[in-house]
Amino acid sequence: MTAMVIPLLIASAAVWGLYKKVDIFSAMTSGARNGLGVALRLLPVLVVLLTAISMLRASGFLDDLTGWLQPALSRLGIPAEVAPLMILRPFSGSGALALGGELFTRHGPDSLVGRTAAIVLGASETTFYVIGIYLPAAGVKRARYILPAALTGDFAAFVTAAWLAKVMW
Repeated sequence: MTAMVIPLLIASAAVWGLYKKVDIFSAMTSGARNGLGVALRLLPVLVVLLTAISMLRASGFLDDLTGWLQPALSRLGIPAEVAPLMILRPFSGSGALALGGELFTRHGPDSLVGRTAAIVLGASETTFYVIGIYLPAAGVKRARYILPAALTGDFAAFVTAAWLAKVMW
C-alpha cells in the first residue's frame, strides 16, 4: 500500500485538475520554472556556507575554539569532545553528521560522548543554514529576533542532550 501513496497523490492531483478544467501541463511547467528560480537564488548562499565551514575546519579554528570553551562546557556537564559538533551543527547538517560519525568511531556510539553527540544531532537545528536559505526564499525581511531565539533553542538542546545522555544511560 505504501508504494502506491505517491502515484495515488499524483493521479488524484491530475484528476482534480481535469475536473477543475486546469491546463495541467502548463501548471507543471510553471511550477518547475518557479522551483528552478528558487534554486538559483539559493545556490550562492549554499556555496558560501559550505566554503566557510570547510575553511574553519581546515584552519584549526574549531579546535582552538573548543579549547577556549572547555571550562564553560565542563561546568555545564557537556563532554569537551562534543564541543566541535556543537559549534558546527548550527552551520552545517552534513558537516555535523560527518563530525558525529568521527566521534562515534573514536569514542563508540554507546559512550557518553557518542550518546551526547547523537542527541545533539537529533535535537538541534542547522540554524544559520535555515536562516540563510529559507528566510530569503520565503521573502522574510524582518528577522530581528529569529537568530537569538534559534541559537537559544540550540543551546538548550546542547545542554539537555548532555543531561539526558548522563541520566538515561
